[in-house]
Amino acid sequence: MQALDLLLNRVSVGRLLDPAPDAAQREVLFRAALRAPDHGQLRPWRFLTVEGEARVQLGELFASALLAGNPEAKPEALDKARGMPLRAPLLVVAIARLSEHPKVPQQEQLLSAACAAHGLLLAAQAQGFGAVWRTGELASDAHVLAGLGLAANERIVGFVYLGSFEGARRTPAPLAVADFVGSWPS
Repeated sequence: MQALDLLLNRVSVGRLLDPAPDAAQREVLFRAALRAPDHGQLRPWRFLTVEGEARVQLGELFASALLAGNPEAKPEALDKARGMPLRAPLLVVAIARLSEHPKVPQQEQLLSAACAAHGLLLAAQAQGFGAVWRTGELASDAHVLAGLGLAANERIVGFVYLGSFEGARRTPAPLAVADFVGSWPS
């Protein structure tokens, strides 16, 4: 796939099926992620992969987080939380590792980790896979962060769902560049 075609036509794919990227394809995904802009070469990111039975365990973690925050949670909401990780055969938890640095603010480190997740998404599409980046309340839930073993200086930037997709990839609606770009001073 040509780079500009990839950039201009990237879309999220919400329904993902087996197969997920294999070991060699994952290596490419993560190598692409590691090329994110990185002021100070801090490498302010890390990733967790979740697949197979671990997706069920993650669903239980999500349900227990929901219940901890809302003891009155309805069974339907708990079932939805349990099912979230089952939307794809592979999830990658993209994590920002924030540190104190005299020249690189933590906000920039967080954005760098987000760029790494975006690189992973692009590399998935370039290899013919579908992907979708999700966050939601659970991405910042203390129960989920602890359950995934995150340190106090770490934040989830997203849950990247990966797999194969059915049918043709949808074509994104064109956006007018002029609606988003201006000059300064105006």
